[in-house]
Amino acid sequence: MATKNPAKFYPLHHFVLLPAGLIIMGYAIRRYVEVAGDDSDISRLWFTAMVLGIVVFLALYALRQHYALGLQDRIIRLEVRQRYFELTGQRFATLENQLTLKQIISLRLAGDAELPALAQAAAREKLSPKDIQSRINDFQFDPLRV
Repeated sequence: MATKNPAKFYPLHHFVLLPAGLIIMGYAIRRYVEVAGDDSDISRLWFTAMVLGIVVFLALYALRQHYALGLQDRIIRLEVRQRYFELTGQRFATLENQLTLKQIISLRLAGDAELPALAQAAAREKLSPKDIQSRINDFQFDPLRV
């Protein structure tokens, strides 16, 4: 039973922008260290380049999956709502209000036969995401999750 999703890579981001940002940041830090302590324009220039390099690198790193994961979380909520309704004929909203996003994401991995009962048990027993996954017999692997 596979329970781990493989990492996905976006080539432009992971293999071009992040490495370039890391190199620029490293070079700017090295150059600043060489002139640190000088009260000169070149020292201030390399300090500014270093700070900008660090900020750009951290922004690239932080944004790499932020938007994709936010969208995927919304889609997973909709998917679980739709599946629950198709399987039970009832709205998922009453259970959804009692569940966290992580619990709903774990429920998404359950097969159709066990989703309704598992969703009710998760809400009733306040199961953790790991507990939910451990109860899944028909694990529906998600190869598209970023």
